[in-house]
Amino acid sequence: VELVESGGGLVEAGGSLRLSCAPSGNIGGINGMGWYRQAPGKEREQVAAIGNRRPPWYADFAEGRFRISGDNEKMTLFLEMNNLKPKDTAMYICAARENPIPGAPEYWGQGTQVTVSS
Repeated sequence: VELVESGGGLVEAGGSLRLSCAPSGNIGGINGMGWYRQAPGKEREQVAAIGNRRPPWYADFAEGRFRISGDNEKMTLFLEMNNLKPKDTAMYICAARENPIPGAPEYWGQGTQVTVSS
């Protein structure tokens, strides 16, 4: 499975961005997908996740500002981010999980950079 992200860029504080993740390859076994982010000098952290017929999950910092969604037919994943803040600046990385039990993803994209200016 290959994951390719797009949609990152430079935005002013308070602005919005919509990230996309397009999977390819043997995607039939995917049970869940999600977004992570990693800022320079910081550990990777989970942003949001979706799958397994469960309600979407959001990190506390994303709740109310970000929205994860997916196109089930194309398995494309989206992350709509609103009211962005400078501390949201990071590489945003798409991930996919085959294991039906929620846990660490097996597949990772290269990421798309999001930079929020103050």
